[in-house]
Amino acid sequence: MSQALPVLHDDLTEAELDTIVEKATTASAFLKAISHEGRLMILCHLVTGEKSVTELEDLLSARQAAVSQQLSRLRLEGLVVPRRDGKAIYYRLADDRPRKMLECVYELFCKDAD
Repeated sequence: MSQALPVLHDDLTEAELDTIVEKATTASAFLKAISHEGRLMILCHLVTGEKSVTELEDLLSARQAAVSQQLSRLRLEGLVVPRRDGKAIYYRLADDRPRKMLECVYELFCKDAD
C-alpha cells in the first residue's frame, strides 16, 4: 500500500524542514541521473541482471565511450555497481530504487501502449 505524501505546513520545525530539503536534494539528484535516455535505457537493461559494458554497447547500439560515460554518471549517483572480471567490467543495479522507478515510469508512460 502506498504512503500518503507529506503535507508541508507553516509549523514545521527547522529540523523537519532541513530533513525535507535534504530528501528533496537526494531525490533531485536521482531524477537528474535518470533523466538522460541513455542512462534510462541502461537501467532498463540492468533490471534483467548484470551486463558487461560490451553487452550494453550491443544492446544500446552505442559506442563504448558513450556507454562508459553514462555508466560513470550512474555509478557516481550510486545507482549501479561495477565488477571486474579480467578485462571485462560488469554492472548491476546497486539497489531496488531503479527498479521501482522503472515500474513507475512503465505505469505512467508505457502501460497504455500495451
